[in-house]
Amino acid sequence: MRRFTRTLVAAALTATVVAGTAGWASGTTQQPVTGAPVGTAAWRADGLPDPEGMTPAQVSAYFAGLSESRRTQLLREHPGVVGNLDGAPLALRYAANARAAGARFAGQQVLAYDPRGRGQAVLVYGDLARAAHVAVIVPGSDVDARNFTPLARKAAALRAATGDRTAVVAWAGYTTPVGVGLDAATGDLAEAGADRLTRFTEGLRAVGSAEPALFCHSYGSVVCGLAAHELKAKDLVAIASPGMRADDVAALNTSARVWAAKDPTDWIDRVPYVEFAGLGHGTDPAAPEFGARRVPAADAQGHDGYFTPGTASLRAFAAIAEGNVR
Repeated sequence: MRRFTRTLVAAALTATVVAGTAGWASGTTQQPVTGAPVGTAAWRADGLPDPEGMTPAQVSAYFAGLSESRRTQLLREHPGVVGNLDGAPLALRYAANARAAGARFAGQQVLAYDPRGRGQAVLVYGDLARAAHVAVIVPGSDVDARNFTPLARKAAALRAATGDRTAVVAWAGYTTPVGVGLDAATGDLAEAGADRLTRFTEGLRAVGSAEPALFCHSYGSVVCGLAAHELKAKDLVAIASPGMRADDVAALNTSARVWAAKDPTDWIDRVPYVEFAGLGHGTDPAAPEFGARRVPAADAQGHDGYFTPGTASLRAFAAIAEGNVR
């Protein structure tokens, strides 16, 4: 009875938080963009293999069997599909997305671009094909193809902190919450994002990229938590996390090393770490009982300051990305 009472109190507190106290703000409800890439109907009409019926490994094998001229023809005729096929050759995807995205990301390495809804985009900083180390940053609320700059800054800072040795992927490849309202307090968007993130890491493996370290910020750590048991990753770093939908590291069922960072000024610490009736995301990954390795973050400021140049957290992220810590 005592435990049931505590659960009810925690649930009520969570509802209060979502209503707008303790650091949460209002947000509009989002519908996750999922399914086959834009242009799939025309692709299928041309008798090409169904994008939803192939694994990234099968995609890789399919393109390996095509001539260079045929690959070029496909990217010209079906850029929206080719540019978003995990497992397709990296250079081909960059070229396809340069066509699909137009001037929005001109001159950049765009690994995925989906204009639907608020837009999704995945950009690469560095040589993803040859880099010995790869880092993927999974963002939280408000990041999309139109509001990409905050994520790009984090990616640039992490790459610089590794001496430009690590290829960094800015992965806005799912529909993020807007604001920090009900969407951010539930797992619906994270579940859709987890499927996409899992396929993305499988795609990296299929093209021979190094196994990545994932840096999962805020709601992005919920995405990483739900995907953890299937992710092809060497490290998972939960940053400013509201919870990973797991009681502890063992419950993530991952072979990756799990890390957590939370600075003392971060408002996320005022959010109740509970999960009840689909609301809230469970145990604080930075709490000792969760069992994650702790990342020093005492000099980071606020909820978004962990990638600030010169901070202990960014130095630690760089060391994790390069495999320099045990």
